[in-house]
Amino acid sequence: MVKFSRELEAELIPEWKDAFVNYRQLKKHVKKIKLALLRSSLPPSDGGDAAAHPCYGFSLLNSLRALVSRFSALRDQHFQTDEENLYEMELVQSREDEVKEFLEKLDEELDKVENFYQTKEKEFCERGEILRKQLQILVDFKQIILHDHGRRRYRSSSSPASPTSTASGASPRLISLSSSESEAETDPAPPSLGDSPVAGEVIAALERNGVSFIGSARTKAKKGGKPRAATVRIDIPATTPGRTISAVTSIIWEDLVNSARKDGSGGGDQINRKKIQCAEKMIRGAFVELYRGLGLLKTYSSLNMMAFRKILKKFDKVTNQQEASEWFLRRVKRSHFISSDKVVQLADEVESIFVEHFASNDKKKAMKFLKPHRPKDSHMITFLVGLFTGSFVTLFGVYAILAHLCGIFSPTTEPGYVETIYPVFSTFALLSFHIFLYGCNIFMWRSTRINHNFIFEFHPSSALKHRDAFLICASFMTTVVGAMVIHLLLRSAGVSPQHVKSIPGVLLLLFSGLLLCPFNIFYRPTRYCFLRVIRNIMFSPFYKVLMVDFFMADQLTSQIPLLRHMEFTACYFVAGGFRTHPYETCTRSHQYKLLAYVISFLPYYWRAIQCARRYIEEGYDANHLANAGKYVSAMLAAAARWKYAAEPTPLWLAVVIFSSTAATFYQLYWDFVMDWGLLDPNSQNAWLRDELVLKNKCIYYASIALNFVLRIAWVESVMRLNLGQLENRLVDFLLASAEIIRRGHWNFYRLENEHLNNVGKFRAVKTVPLPFRELDSDG
Repeated sequence: MVKFSRELEAELIPEWKDAFVNYRQLKKHVKKIKLALLRSSLPPSDGGDAAAHPCYGFSLLNSLRALVSRFSALRDQHFQTDEENLYEMELVQSREDEVKEFLEKLDEELDKVENFYQTKEKEFCERGEILRKQLQILVDFKQIILHDHGRRRYRSSSSPASPTSTASGASPRLISLSSSESEAETDPAPPSLGDSPVAGEVIAALERNGVSFIGSARTKAKKGGKPRAATVRIDIPATTPGRTISAVTSIIWEDLVNSARKDGSGGGDQINRKKIQCAEKMIRGAFVELYRGLGLLKTYSSLNMMAFRKILKKFDKVTNQQEASEWFLRRVKRSHFISSDKVVQLADEVESIFVEHFASNDKKKAMKFLKPHRPKDSHMITFLVGLFTGSFVTLFGVYAILAHLCGIFSPTTEPGYVETIYPVFSTFALLSFHIFLYGCNIFMWRSTRINHNFIFEFHPSSALKHRDAFLICASFMTTVVGAMVIHLLLRSAGVSPQHVKSIPGVLLLLFSGLLLCPFNIFYRPTRYCFLRVIRNIMFSPFYKVLMVDFFMADQLTSQIPLLRHMEFTACYFVAGGFRTHPYETCTRSHQYKLLAYVISFLPYYWRAIQCARRYIEEGYDANHLANAGKYVSAMLAAAARWKYAAEPTPLWLAVVIFSSTAATFYQLYWDFVMDWGLLDPNSQNAWLRDELVLKNKCIYYASIALNFVLRIAWVESVMRLNLGQLENRLVDFLLASAEIIRRGHWNFYRLENEHLNNVGKFRAVKTVPLPFRELDSDG
């Protein structure tokens, strides 16, 4: 049977951990009371019967000794009685103090739970009220659009039929995002706020819901001025290139429009249909997050109630004070976090609203959004991981034997194999190794209750688990090593070199096709999420930077060797169709070398641009500019190393040492202090941080040392070791793998620090921005 303390630890909400009942501490108080009761039940130690009646054996003096001992007992009886009474009084006082301390601690925990619950309940109720107003505004806007669209259709068709479902007094319904009509894309004249009766009623409803129509036909004109046209602002976050460009030009456009309005030449504001659809999507997401937060609050209430019941049961069992336990339990049941039904009512209301407005009265469809089901772990995944891992080990042994028999890696063998085939296979090896470490990260995050799906905003039903990551890694490596074995067998069998060289290209096309495959096979949600994130990174200035975007961009900075191998592979197979010497074409041409420089700098450039955008979006926080400076310093250090590789002069050697050293210490400071939150001199854990997820502090110190060693791996590039061709390739692969290992360590501690920040702010649900807001008068 699992202890309740472990069950509570497994089921509580990690971000609200500090707001839960401190069950372990209360258990310690109960144990103190139990020890105090045990001490009070034992008599004082006085030597026992052996000391009072020592055995002297048989003698004639036994009677005399008995008489002397009786007189001694009578003489000391008075003193012993006083000591025993004093001892018993001290034990009773100690026991009462322990009980009093326990009850005071229990009262403090109840107040903590009560205050937190009331705060969150008030927050969610206010959020629900705002969402109801936002939804009503959205419904009214939809009614305007439907009325205007129906009126234009009536005029164009000259039909006497009136628009349906838009009559005054009818219950307005939302249009689904997927069911928007094609006229929304090609409509040359979006609807405006006219003077029709329906529009007037809707404007009145909007004004009642808090939307200020500045200078509308319903408002009073200024002194001696003309009434201005009605204006409504819809704030849609700039999360796409179109919205970003629109946000950049909006200030100029608004100035022009406002100046036209002040001159009286401007007409009514137009309601953009696409903006209404985006607003609907935002409000739908806000309702989903509100419902999730209400569910978490109900879980918080039930778990704390169970914790109070369990600890009072233990207290009653130890002290046998049933009346006190029942009295306090009744007090807990009368508390607000148990007796209040606002959360349940609000959850039911949100559910009914979502079913009516966002799911076309289909409750089953609505529940897929509100309560997504997490797929259960399958034993088949574990079986396939073991199968592919065993196959990989076997095939790798076969490949090593064949390579030795064919003399592939001997010094006398022509270098074509190492120079052309190695980049293709090492690309998949580095990628698989990175996926394997990501699976290890997921396993550790899950073991330490770090909610990585919430931090990355992954959907719980399609998020990758550690077994899935291991399966992807094992299947990749099994396929790659299998292709390497087939390549060696065909090469040794004397097959045409053109056919043999096509095997790596076929493997590359196979994996590329699988990545882009539209069918729902082999983790399609994960594949498409990866492509979407890569797209956001490549167009960083135009997309809003999310946590998963800059996290993946940091991964790319550790995969520059993989990007270089991909460049060579693509060049080799493309040039092979046009030239007889594709290897020389892809290594000696000026265009290839220039592209190599660009590819080496791109991950750092993307990351720096992301920091610049976050600096603008997040209130001009200077930390983002400092973070961008870290990547700029890395770009300068990499450029100096590339120049030194081309011109190995003492001057460039000094430049490399200076720039690389400065960039390394810059990066180390940012890793330890900013990303990991460590090296705090005032922390209660020496040079770490106050809150640690891992119990063993030595792991943090070892990770700091390992990160430092792997950060200075650039020293190998200036040592210019005189190694052979195979040895150079092997060293490059080991250094690339070491950088991936460093990134795997960084991933865990980076998300640990982010998780602790969320815990410190009790942030367990995402705050979705809302589209509609009140307008201030510009007069």
